[in-house]
Amino acid sequence: MSLRRIAPLLALAPALSVLLASPAALADDPPATPAPSSTEPKPEVAEPKKPDLIPASKEPEKEPEAKADPKAAGAKPAEAKGDVQSDEWWTHTRPIVEIHGFFRTRGEVFHNFSLGRVDPPTTNNRLFPRPIGDSYVQQPGGNTVATYGCGPTDNPGAGAANQVNAPTLTPCSDKTHASANLRFRIDPEIHISDNVRILSQIDLLDNVVLGSTPDGYSNKIDKEGNHVYVGRGGYIPLLAFSSSQVPPTAGVNSWTNSIAVKRAWAEVLLPNIGQIRFGRMPNQWGLGILANSGDTIDSDYQSTADRIMFATGIRSLDLYFAGAWDFPNSGKTSQTLFDQQGQPYNVSQLANTNQWMLSVFRRLKPEQLRARLAKGDTVVQGGIFAVYRQQLFSTESSEAMGLSTATDTTYQSKLVRLGAKAFIGSGWFQVRTRRLRWETELVYIYGSIENPRGVENGTYTREDYKIRQFGGASELEYKALNDDLTLRFHTGLATGDQGVETLAPGNSGLQPRVTDDKTISTFRFHPDYRIDLILFRNILSRVQGAYYFKPGVQYDFARSPDGERFGGRADIIYSRASKFVQTPGHKEDLGVELDFSLYYQSRDGSLNDDPSKIGGFYAMLQYGVLFPLGGLGYMQSPGFVAPEISSAQIVRLYLGVVY
Repeated sequence: MSLRRIAPLLALAPALSVLLASPAALADDPPATPAPSSTEPKPEVAEPKKPDLIPASKEPEKEPEAKADPKAAGAKPAEAKGDVQSDEWWTHTRPIVEIHGFFRTRGEVFHNFSLGRVDPPTTNNRLFPRPIGDSYVQQPGGNTVATYGCGPTDNPGAGAANQVNAPTLTPCSDKTHASANLRFRIDPEIHISDNVRILSQIDLLDNVVLGSTPDGYSNKIDKEGNHVYVGRGGYIPLLAFSSSQVPPTAGVNSWTNSIAVKRAWAEVLLPNIGQIRFGRMPNQWGLGILANSGDTIDSDYQSTADRIMFATGIRSLDLYFAGAWDFPNSGKTSQTLFDQQGQPYNVSQLANTNQWMLSVFRRLKPEQLRARLAKGDTVVQGGIFAVYRQQLFSTESSEAMGLSTATDTTYQSKLVRLGAKAFIGSGWFQVRTRRLRWETELVYIYGSIENPRGVENGTYTREDYKIRQFGGASELEYKALNDDLTLRFHTGLATGDQGVETLAPGNSGLQPRVTDDKTISTFRFHPDYRIDLILFRNILSRVQGAYYFKPGVQYDFARSPDGERFGGRADIIYSRASKFVQTPGHKEDLGVELDFSLYYQSRDGSLNDDPSKIGGFYAMLQYGVLFPLGGLGYMQSPGFVAPEISSAQIVRLYLGVVY
């Protein structure tokens, strides 16, 4: 059979395939609620026109049939009616996929992060745990905590109290934590057309500690939901015989799985109207002390919002407006372990945490900003970010996940009135010139909670706690010497709480108050807004109830136009507590920290076309030392000889590839 005869059948193939498709394939579910890449939407400018690569459903235009003249010499027979060339079907825009992300490996050594303190694990003054192999005497109390067997001995045991030859045991001394971890991040972007795209974020082996999943080690979950050690097989009777690593599996050999899908959202541009974003998306505002997307190559924390957002603006003024409906907490759902398919639903609207966001800001596109700065202009950007959230009932005292196998009345009895509401307002302001950047963000939280403590045990007692928190950060940077030298001064403030005797949040819910004042006023920066290497990054895990001053300098020893550079950085951070009663030593001075970095960036990859981005191979070596002051020490009291606190040090090695 000739190709010309089967051409009409080939033309019908697409239509037949549609008719034969299953209903499930045709009825696409609506996309899950992802989160926008930021509360600062990108300007409504269509992307460069991409080539049309995908087939169209319209029929190709037919040219008039030529009347063949049988007498004409060399006349060709007319084409058979219905002949279609294969390339005529391909007129739709084919989705274009872009892949970005990074791979990183980080090695870290923490030395004496306990600062020489020997606190019991349950005390509020405990700042950072000592290595479990260390031996020390707790203060106060005088209890001995020891690990024996590090020296020459015939009888190494777990303790010396009931050993016959206890004097021969040698206690261990260890002040250092050391480990390495890795992350492989993939950020796929599917561009359906110039105006529609789907974005996502997927992490593989997310912060997996190297060596933490050896073969031969596993747990199982018993009927009460506890993790129980399985035991060992004959080929790996001891962990010392492990010869390979296996993938992390939650509940078996890790708390997390090998793959974590963290975000997925869609962005639809409506020409001359605005942009719609919906899904699970990053949430970023200003400097990031309140909402921080945590997308840098050295990030560990991030703000992710389940959100439906609409943004529009006045392009001539670079002024934009955004409004969003967020879903911070939906409470329990109908999904169970017995039926994990289908469409689960929220079982109680009363237990939802509802949130609405409104933002107004002026922000230039990156290319416009670079052009304005290159001409010597001064650019002013900024805006306001307002959030209102409320939750009427709470389910903290009930079972996790969804409804239990008991009756609904069991669940209803655990539904307790919380009566929480808060207004969160933030202002962001930035001034840029070719050499100078001054940027500031201020945040104020005003709210109330009727029953903050009773929800944990399922009771209601109206206490009417108030929330009054304030935080702010400012960054000033100046470039000189052909932009090789950067001088910077950063500062920030987070309000403290006169009624709480610790900066550490603890693990038992609402912090106990030592005064009759029921105002919660400790403000905490987002943990991915990084200030230093030791105190705020690791010991306290974030800026909270404190203020700091941070002068610094950075210099590129070598830099090429195609992105390759080698440089160094040095910073000094002086920190103090906002309320002295929250420090272990009841003094405001927390410490002075010195941080140093050397970095190298290769010129591989297209990202280096933008000097503000990191692309290709990136390496960084860092060293920091913290000199603790009175606020991190012990309180002096009659008859108590406080141990001396000592400095902490850190060494970090970062190796990564950004694409």
